[in-house]
Amino acid sequence: MGDNKAKSNVPGAAARALLVAVLAIFPALAIPSTAPDTAQSMMLLAIFAGGIVFAEYASEYPGLIEFRFAAPFNRSRFALIVLIAVLLSLLQRNLAEPGTLSQLAATLAGACGGLLDFTGSPVHLLVSALPDSVPAAHLALVRDGAALAMVLSITTVLGFVTAIKLNAWPMGSGPFNVWINLPTFDPTAGNDVVLRLHRHARINVLLGLVLPFLLPGAVIASALLIKPLTLLSPMGYVWGILLWAYLPAALVMRGVAMARVARMIRASRRRFADSEGNAFIAA
Repeated sequence: MGDNKAKSNVPGAAARALLVAVLAIFPALAIPSTAPDTAQSMMLLAIFAGGIVFAEYASEYPGLIEFRFAAPFNRSRFALIVLIAVLLSLLQRNLAEPGTLSQLAATLAGACGGLLDFTGSPVHLLVSALPDSVPAAHLALVRDGAALAMVLSITTVLGFVTAIKLNAWPMGSGPFNVWINLPTFDPTAGNDVVLRLHRHARINVLLGLVLPFLLPGAVIASALLIKPLTLLSPMGYVWGILLWAYLPAALVMRGVAMARVARMIRASRRRFADSEGNAFIAA
C-alpha cells in the first residue's frame, strides 16, 4: 500500500522537475548571444535543479520545500520566476534579434522603469550601485528590467495577500498539517507555536521589505572584495535581477503565509475550547 502511494507521486514529481529544468535552460536558449560554455553550464544547472525538485516531490515525506500541500503557494512563486525569467530574456534578445514579443517586453519594461526610477527607490539604488565603467545603455537596460521584475513581484505578493484576505488560501481540503507544509519548522520546540509562527512571520516580512534596499550594497561590496558585479553578461543580467526581485517577494509571501497558519491554529484552538465548554455544560 505504501509503495503504491509513493509511486503515485512520481508522475507529478517528474512534471515539476521538467518544468524547472526547462525554466533553468530557457534564458540560454532564448538569448542568441549566449556562449556555448555558458549554455553547457546552464544545462548542468537545469539537470541539478530538476533532480532536486524530483527527489523532493517524489518522496512521500517532506524535506525542504515548504507548503507542498497548500496550493497555490508554490505555483504562484514558480509562475513569478517564469514571468521574470522570460521577460528579462526577451529584453536581452531584443538587443540582438528584435521581434514582436521582445519589443513588447521592452516597451513594458521602459514604462515600468520610468515609473520606479526615482531617488531612494530600490531600482535607483541598484542602478547606482553598478560600477561607473558600465555603459549608459546597459544601465538603462538594468533599470527597465529591474523595474519590470519589481512590478511583477509586487503584483504577485498583493495577489497572494488578497487571496488570504478572502480566505482563498490554503485551497487544500481537510485540516492544515503544519509538519508536512513547514518541514523546517519544529512546532514542538521553544514557546507556544502560535507565538513562534507570528515571530517568524514578522521577521520574514521585515526582511523581505528591506532586502531590495540592502542587496545593492552587496553589489558595491563585490567591487571591494572580489570582482565588481556589472550584470553585463546575459545570464548575469537575467539571474541577477531575478534573484534581486524574487527573494524579497518570496520572503514576504512566506511571512504572510506563516501568519495565516498561526491564525488558523488559534481559530482551531478556540473552536476546540468552545466545543469542550459546551460539552461540559451539557453534561
